[in-house]
Amino acid sequence: MPDDRAAGPDSTAVRVALWRALHLQIDPPPHVFEDEIGLRLAAPDDDWRGRPDMDPRFTSRFRASIVARARFVEDLLVEQAGRGVGVIELRISNRIYAMLPACDPTEAPSNSSGAGGGPSRCCGRG
Repeated sequence: MPDDRAAGPDSTAVRVALWRALHLQIDPPPHVFEDEIGLRLAAPDDDWRGRPDMDPRFTSRFRASIVARARFVEDLLVEQAGRGVGVIELRISNRIYAMLPACDPTEAPSNSSGAGGGPSRCCGRG
C-alpha cells in the first residue's frame, strides 16, 4: 500500500524545535539551552506562536523538559569529547539517527553554526 503522507518534517520534531525557540523568546534568562537552528529549519508561518501547541503557559513544563534534555545531551557530548571519544553515535530504539564527530571542547567552532567544529554549540561554550 503506498504511503499517502506528504513528504515533510515530522510534526513532533517541528513542535520540539519550536518549543526550543520559544524558550529563548519568552522564558527569562538565563536560558538553559540556546538553539534557534530548528526554528530556521522548520521555517514556520509568521503566526507560529499563535498555534494551540505553543501556548506559553500550557507548554511551560513541556518546554522545560525539552530544553533540559537538550542541555543534558550537549553536556554529555562535551564531556565525552573531553575524554577523547572520536565519534558519538545517537541511537533511539536501536536505530542510528546520527553519527557525530566529537569536538574538542577547548576549540571554538569555525562559525556560529558549529560547522567544522563538531556538533552545534558543542565546542567553545566556555
